[in-house]
Amino acid sequence: MSSDRDGVQYLRGALYGLAAVSIWSGWIVVARLGLRTSLTPWDIAALRFGVAGLLLLPYVFSKGLAFDRLGWVGLAAIVLGGAAPVFFANWGLLFAPAADAGALFPGVMPLMVALLAAALLREEFTSTKKLGFAFILPGVLVIVWGSGSEFGSWQNVGHGLFLSAGLAWAFYTVAMRKARLDGLHAAAISAAGSMLLYLPIFALMPGTKLAIASWSDLGLQAFVQGVLTAIISLLLYGRAVGILGASSGAAFAALCPAMTALLGVPILGEWPKPIDWIAISLISAGVYIVSGGPLPRLSR
Repeated sequence: MSSDRDGVQYLRGALYGLAAVSIWSGWIVVARLGLRTSLTPWDIAALRFGVAGLLLLPYVFSKGLAFDRLGWVGLAAIVLGGAAPVFFANWGLLFAPAADAGALFPGVMPLMVALLAAALLREEFTSTKKLGFAFILPGVLVIVWGSGSEFGSWQNVGHGLFLSAGLAWAFYTVAMRKARLDGLHAAAISAAGSMLLYLPIFALMPGTKLAIASWSDLGLQAFVQGVLTAIISLLLYGRAVGILGASSGAAFAALCPAMTALLGVPILGEWPKPIDWIAISLISAGVYIVSGGPLPRLSR
């Protein structure tokens, strides 16, 4: 934060950013909780796409698909890149705990965005980003190696799915940035497109559990996944960026791994191991640096 920035204004922006990150962390924990009941990853995805798609479909009608800016490739990246992380993350939660998901999905996603942006958008690889990567990569390796099993275990399968979710979301982010779409417009296109593509397939899938799930489980997942995560969190994040600026607003994503682990303790009873806390700290610090978070300066 620069010395002339108003403290009250920064506090307002920080509260918006913290609220957005709390939702991002909470949906992982709530999805993990839903998988402990009768719901499957495909049921949770249907609730998310169905609720968010119906709510945001009027927005798509008013704003359009932005095809002149996206093209076929960009449109596919927005729709599929926004939908695939839901499947990968929910599927991965069957094999690995929520703390690992928080570190390897939203925690590593900014790193993947930076790599794709450098390759596709020709964004500069600054020394600050390199410093952040130096923190993130060891943290990822610590989580994989500290999973308590050898490579190729089921828990490692979950880790791979979390990283795949981060990569898919990175394609979504780069496409949105290249087309200069605002966050809600991109989310609306992705939600409506995912609903139209997925729900007909879901209706024909065997083994779905929506019909036998309790109303409380359905209501919780529909509200958290379809309303809080897909809509409200994007509005909060946009406010944080509007008040603090892009780099400072994005820096709050660095808190997601630690917050996911903390939420997992009271809700899921999943206590991270000491080595996991080390990895979470490394990834959080690295993502904070990469995303442009303000760093302290030595005073004369």
